[in-house]
Amino acid sequence: MTDQSVDPTTSIMVGIDIGGTKCAVSLGTMQAGRPAVSARQQFPTPGTPAAALEQLIETMVQLLNAAGIAAADVAAVGISCGGPLDSEAGLVLSPPNLPGWDRVDVLTPFQASLGPSVPVCLENDANACALAEWQWGAGRGCRNMVFLTFGTGMGAGLILDGRLYRGTNGMAGEVGHVRLAADGPLGYGKHGSFEGFCSGGGIASLFQLRLAQHLERGGTSTLCVSPAPSAKDAAEAALAGDDLAITVFREVGQRLGQGLAMLVDILNPEKIVIGSIYSRQQRLLAEPALEELRREALAINLDVCSVVPAFLGEAVGDFASLAVASYGKK
Repeated sequence: MTDQSVDPTTSIMVGIDIGGTKCAVSLGTMQAGRPAVSARQQFPTPGTPAAALEQLIETMVQLLNAAGIAAADVAAVGISCGGPLDSEAGLVLSPPNLPGWDRVDVLTPFQASLGPSVPVCLENDANACALAEWQWGAGRGCRNMVFLTFGTGMGAGLILDGRLYRGTNGMAGEVGHVRLAADGPLGYGKHGSFEGFCSGGGIASLFQLRLAQHLERGGTSTLCVSPAPSAKDAAEAALAGDDLAITVFREVGQRLGQGLAMLVDILNPEKIVIGSIYSRQQRLLAEPALEELRREALAINLDVCSVVPAFLGEAVGDFASLAVASYGKK
C-alpha cells in the first residue's frame, strides 16, 4: 500500500465520523493549506451497522446535493472510527463502543454511492486525530510525532519518519493497555493501566477511590455531596482550590508523565501532542507530568521533544475524518 495526498488546491473532501453515541458527516474544502468545514450534520448512532451506514450515506448525499457538488467532484472520503479495525480491508472489528459492528465493511457502501473513482479511506480515531494535528495542527512540519487522545480512552496515533505508522495488523499505538502500576483504576480491561489513570472514566474512578479513603480518615471535600463525581466535577473542584481534587490531578499528571517518558525513550519523537482532557486541564496536569517526564526520560531524547496540547483543540474531531481523506491511500 502506498499513501498519497489529495491535491490541496482542488480538494472537496467528505469526512465520516462513526462514534459510539453519535455519527457525523462533514464536507471540507482546502483553504490556505487547511480544510474549512463548509457543512456538517450529526445524529445519534443508530442501533445497527446497516442503519448507521444507510443514514451516513443519505446525509452525505443530502449535504453534497445542497452544496451543488457532484459525486465525481469529491476528491476522497475519510472515515474515522474507534478501533479495532482493519484499515486495509475497510472492516470495523467489534469496537467496545460499537456493539454489533463485527467485521463490518464500511468502505463498499460509500464506494457504491460515489463510484469507484472516489477513494474511501478508513482509520481508527487516534490515527485520524494524529493525521489532523500533523497536517494542520501542532505537529505540522514534524517527521516524528505522537498524538495521545486522553479522552474517553487513551490511545496513540503515531507519525514516524514522515508517515502514519499502523503496525503489522493495524494495532500500533494501543498505549492505554500498558500497565503503569500494580494496581489502580480500571482501563482497557487492566487495573493500573495508562488508560486507567489517564482517561475521563479513570480520573473519575481514581477521585472516587481517593475520596472514600479521605473520608474514612475524617477528611472533607467540596465534592462530598456528589455520589459519583465525574472527571469534569473533579477538575472544577481542583481549579476552585479543593485540596483532594488537586492531589488527584497531581497523581494523574505523574502517571501521564510516566507514560510520556516511555514514549519519548522508545520512539524518540519531536513532539507529543495531547488532546481532549489535557488540552482542557493543562493548568492541572502539565506541571506534574513534565516533572515526572524529566525524572524518567533520557535527557538526550527529551532535549529534542516537546509536549504540547492539541492545536486544533475541541475541533480536532471535526478535522480528523477530513484528515483521513486528505492523507488518502491507494
